Amino acid sequence: MSERQPAAASPAPRKLTEVAAAVIERPDGRFLLGQRAADTFYPGYWEFPGGKIEPGETPLAALCRELNEELGITVLRADPWLRREHVYPHAHVRLYFYRVRAWRGEIRDHVHSALAWQEREAPTVVPMLPANAPVLAALALPEFYAITQAGEMGIAAQLAALETALAAGLRLVQVREPGLSAAARGEFAQAAVALCHRFGARVLINGDPALARQSGADGVHLPARLLATLTARPDFPLVAASCHTPRELECAARLGCDFVVYGPVRESTTHPGQAGLGWAAFAAQIGVPPAPTFALGSLCRDDLDAARAAGAHGVAAIRAAWQAV
Repeated sequence: MSERQPAAASPAPRKLTEVAAAVIERPDGRFLLGQRAADTFYPGYWEFPGGKIEPGETPLAALCRELNEELGITVLRADPWLRREHVYPHAHVRLYFYRVRAWRGEIRDHVHSALAWQEREAPTVVPMLPANAPVLAALALPEFYAITQAGEMGIAAQLAALETALAAGLRLVQVREPGLSAAARGEFAQAAVALCHRFGARVLINGDPALARQSGADGVHLPARLLATLTARPDFPLVAASCHTPRELECAARLGCDFVVYGPVRESTTHPGQAGLGWAAFAAQIGVPPAPTFALGSLCRDDLDAARAAGAHGVAAIRAAWQAV
């Protein structure tokens, strides 16, 4: 009888390399990409500027050092934004992305073959590093997420306010109507989706995948209670989730959610009696978040700058989304 062949050894896990990366943004919204030089991995591919985090460095300190070395600039403002992991054939990397909105000095490249300023909605340079696809998709998300309240406003008033907001540029909407009957919610969802699509906006249905499919919505928004029950991402182009703890945030990221809302930052009427976190606790809890994160909790567009500084992609709002329209 022949001897058994020894089991093949599992490949040794790759060492995790931590990297700080910058989305350097001009006031007109364009961001900077650099083309990798010929003597590096993936030569000719386009990437976000940045580099390895050295032992003892924080991601932010590494970012400031790398941008000074690579581009000759001094960072004046860098807001935490997104944490991603990617396994390349040669490396397993964890990337900490910061939105660099202010710097001192003229950008002069020292390491790339070329630099290019790109539009968030339609970057044109190719090829891109494989890790960039979800980052570019996140970057293209609007910074304001409006949540409907037809049950309080009345369906006709909500649709009128929605149309006005869409005409003014609103591009991301959640239909969340726990106070409507099933029939009324279905009719409202159909009308809201049709209206959003007429303006090129994307719309998600809260907590009801069947209604999302029936109404032709772009995706589903998962309440935390539903998020906790899932082991696979729902089959929609766009999936979001509500999170209230760092654990829920990590769960949403593992599920592959495109973005999350996190809060409440301030006490809100939708969560009466639940104290608001405040911006300091919000920032400490999300850190550099693993998914684009919208701050929620009695916020409005005037809170966008504070939200960005705390690590949020933008803000989500219910009442404030319709008060000015």
